[in-house]
Amino acid sequence: MIEVVIDSIRVSLMSQERLIVLKDMNSDRYLPIWIGQCEADAITIELQEQPVKRPNTHDLLKNIIQELGGKVVHVLISDLRNDIFYARIVVEVNGKQLEIDSRSSDAIALAVRVKTPIFVAETVMEKASIIKEEDIENQTEGEGEEPRLSAFADFLDTLDLDDLEDNEE
Repeated sequence: MIEVVIDSIRVSLMSQERLIVLKDMNSDRYLPIWIGQCEADAITIELQEQPVKRPNTHDLLKNIIQELGGKVVHVLISDLRNDIFYARIVVEVNGKQLEIDSRSSDAIALAVRVKTPIFVAETVMEKASIIKEEDIENQTEGEGEEPRLSAFADFLDTLDLDDLEDNEE
């Protein structure tokens, strides 16, 4: 199991769908997961510590688990099949651990409320994680060569600024 943290929640400009990006705590691997707007809002509200007038569904789930004497130990993004992420909420009740099937977005929304770790199975990370690319300006062609510059920087290098000084007179 790989522990992750929430890196960001993003909105698609084309469809208004939400994407939660989880980051491996020990590497530069990221796991993007498409989630619903309601779940994204539920996660965001909790992360930003926005007060709500009445408990939402994830607050209700947290309250029920606590009232029944349970504790959420962690959540696990456990599988990826046919482009669908599967999760397990691990709850301890009376010394016994129960694994409850969940959508990944609901498991994450609960995890941020109870402040419990979020894990991803190694097989899921292998299938779906991405590695953040370095900025183009920091990449080099080979050992000892100058960094490649962006197109804008290349354009600036072509300007003849001496001509501008001559025209100021």
